[in-house]
Amino acid sequence: MKKVLCYGDSNTFGYNPENGSRFSKDIRWTGVLQELLGDEYSVIEEGASNRNGFVDNPQGFLYCGSKHFPKIISNRKDIDVLILAVGTNDLQFLYDTTFDQIESGLQKLLIEAKKYAKNIFLVPPVILNEDVLSGPFDYQFNKTSIVNSQKVQEIYVKLAKVYGCILFDINNFAKPSPKDGLHYDVDEHKLIAEKLAEKIKEYKI
Repeated sequence: MKKVLCYGDSNTFGYNPENGSRFSKDIRWTGVLQELLGDEYSVIEEGASNRNGFVDNPQGFLYCGSKHFPKIISNRKDIDVLILAVGTNDLQFLYDTTFDQIESGLQKLLIEAKKYAKNIFLVPPVILNEDVLSGPFDYQFNKTSIVNSQKVQEIYVKLAKVYGCILFDINNFAKPSPKDGLHYDVDEHKLIAEKLAEKIKEYKI
């Protein structure tokens, strides 16, 4: 059985922008992906709301991707597909994260991932929209966060090429919910799963 590790933040966890709950497994993209891929694959969910990728999070170890991810991936060691989707929460204005920090942090994660994962799908951060300024996460993201969410895409494109990853840019076909400008609605989760399943089959992984 082939193993697919989905490592990310709240959009991997399945955060529901409607009410802050977690989407059920038959709705969140990780669960739908399992259904689409079938019994030949085991989809492993490792999403956590408010998880950072590159800078320390005061919530603790689980939410610090730079520390948590190496432990998770090294314990697995037999991952056929890694879907790596972190970086959005590092754009919160309270961290004042620089692009150099993001690039060096992402490099470290990819170097670690290459040791254990045969195929890596690298997912750039959500491109935030103006809705985030009036939604429930306005205390974390500001206009600078929106601009940086656009600029940071270049780093992911660059490092996907450098480290031989498959760039899977959700921004090309899905937009965050107008409820909060940050998280995906039901239809987007379904679409993400469908596009991922197509890619995994396309690459014959």
